[in-house]
Amino acid sequence: MAARTEEQQDPGKGIYAISVVAALLGTGQQNIRLYERRGLLKPDRTSGGTRQYSESDLMILRRIGELLDEGLNLAGIAKVLELEAENEKLYRELKRLRARRGTQD
Repeated sequence: MAARTEEQQDPGKGIYAISVVAALLGTGQQNIRLYERRGLLKPDRTSGGTRQYSESDLMILRRIGELLDEGLNLAGIAKVLELEAENEKLYRELKRLRARRGTQD
């Protein structure tokens, strides 16, 4: 098995240019910039200010696309993403507490 690069190990590290992300997702760069302006994602920036998107950003952008397809507007999508993140945080905390008690399901 080949060794994984640092970028592959950290899904939060920005490695993709906006043009690559737009091509991968089949959307326009302006849409991605709009999502950023609305606070739906926050890509890394180079010292020169160039956006660099991570695997995690790609997952968020795919989720945004799914929610748009379901008919949600950007305000609704922001709320769904917020609630999903909170739910994940609570799930991790519950799992941690159960493991500490020795009653993990």
